[in-house]
Amino acid sequence: MNLPSILLGVILSTLYGAAFHLLRGGGPGRLILYLVLGWAGFWAGQILASQAGWTFGSLGSLHLGLATVMSLIFILLGHWLSLADSNQR
Repeated sequence: MNLPSILLGVILSTLYGAAFHLLRGGGPGRLILYLVLGWAGFWAGQILASQAGWTFGSLGSLHLGLATVMSLIFILLGHWLSLADSNQR
């Protein structure tokens, strides 16, 4: 991977987390949670697609398709788990 691919991945995964925060709301802690989950999911999807040789939605060396799907899965799962914690209180 080259630097432009890495920067595009960081920008897109940050936008996924920030957009979800904009839709769902919350404080700065939630924003950080969604950003970290977006980054982790995006790069987990990128690594998984690279290892498996999948080319779904690829843009150069960046596997946008699976990386985007994994990012959204991580964000939604993290959001759901964080709601379970706040309902316990």
